[in-house]
Amino acid sequence: MHNNRDWFQANKPRYDACRKRFEALTEEYIDGLTTIDPTLQGIAPKQCIWRIYRDVRFSADKRPYKEWFGTFPAGPMKDVPNSAGKHSMRGGYYLHLQPGQCMFAGGIWCPSPELLTALRREIVANYDEVEAIMQQPSWRKFFGDFDTEWMLKKVPADYDLTGIDEPHATQVAEWLKRKAYTFSTPLTDEQVCAPDFMQHLLTIAQAAKPMNDFLNYTFEEYNIKIEKQSR
Repeated sequence: MHNNRDWFQANKPRYDACRKRFEALTEEYIDGLTTIDPTLQGIAPKQCIWRIYRDVRFSADKRPYKEWFGTFPAGPMKDVPNSAGKHSMRGGYYLHLQPGQCMFAGGIWCPSPELLTALRREIVANYDEVEAIMQQPSWRKFFGDFDTEWMLKKVPADYDLTGIDEPHATQVAEWLKRKAYTFSTPLTDEQVCAPDFMQHLLTIAQAAKPMNDFLNYTFEEYNIKIEKQSR
């Protein structure tokens, strides 16, 4: 309601208190995640949490502040210094807190063209592994499929599906339309505020890990060299 600098400066102590609580939550989250995914060991909360300030240089929306807290524990990219957390292009464990719009998300968002091509080729070659992950009860409970927000209208060229029987070929064709390989599940405000929220969140992260592992294996196998990107 008051997304302007004057109001924010007058109320900044409230933000600072919330930020401190979110940093503590992120630290607890990372500690729990390291028992699930050892690649996250040694990551600090400050590497994972986004700043509240929006980049409005190229946006018609000039509101200066984000209206959410987000943290993205993800492992570092090989041979790229300071690339863990929000600077990593590997699949990770994103937590978004915003009243009425909380969620968990995993996978690889906004891949480079080279990485996107590598991911698509790996999915074609190993579609049965992707299907096996998606058939796990824990996956079906929280995710179901890859997200559909970023999709092409047609299957991109140069992917041969003739050796794949139906109904698998149709499913693979749908996966090839994705421009990002993310998956997500909503979190209610009641779940976020419940005493067992961290346990619930880590249960979701455990369900996400096999798909993150598949995507990250592709990332490493193709030795994709991507410049560090700040999100």
